[in-house]
Amino acid sequence: MHRLLPLIAALALAACATTAPRPEHATPQIFQIEPVRPVAELLPIALAATPPVEQGEFRPADLVELATLDPTIKLDIRYATARNFLGTPLYSQARAFMQRPAAEAVMRVQRVLAKEGYGLLVHDAYRPWYVTKIFWDATPPDKHNFVADPATGSRHNRGCAVDLTLYTLHDGRAVEMPSLYDEMSERAYPTYTGGTDEQRRLRELLRRHMESEGFAVYEFEWWHFDYRDWKSYAIQNVRFETMGGGK
Repeated sequence: MHRLLPLIAALALAACATTAPRPEHATPQIFQIEPVRPVAELLPIALAATPPVEQGEFRPADLVELATLDPTIKLDIRYATARNFLGTPLYSQARAFMQRPAAEAVMRVQRVLAKEGYGLLVHDAYRPWYVTKIFWDATPPDKHNFVADPATGSRHNRGCAVDLTLYTLHDGRAVEMPSLYDEMSERAYPTYTGGTDEQRRLRELLRRHMESEGFAVYEFEWWHFDYRDWKSYAIQNVRFETMGGGK
């Protein structure tokens, strides 16, 4: 347990410094819930837990950092800040990794979108398993469609899922979609028929280009895309601060 204390302390300090107000006072740009249990209580439990044992053969992990492949991809890693649905930092570093084939597919999407005046804004990619456990344990059961069950792991844990949206190249601003990122409502569904014509057009533009490179959208979240080879990779629980190249 003593090896986990530096990470717990770092995240606790970040939470104290940047924790966002609770849902009733949150800014309109961030969707938040009231956790079932405080994240500060769940963090040491999750760090001490063990990911599920998987059977079968898997490809060797080859997680690469998106920023090193294409610096024109913008990052807004919400879980490294308090600007997320739990209102407290979950990552110690704002970084985005994916298995190499998935990362290269994202790069191809970026190049095609640039011809139409857009770029990709990434909110999350590889996610250590312990964070998935925190999400599940902190989220009310009636909203579990929006978080992965740690008993089976998330495709984020395998380095084959990415949460993203679009930004406009001319001003660098994120576009407006039918819902907020991580919003736990029907507005987040990729089939939601509300919102404006322009919001739906941009949602479909993102989906069309991601699907053309082997990604599939998650049925409850327009921003979440799974790479076609996700079953080929095992669940990972490597923390960002142990991965090379970070600050």
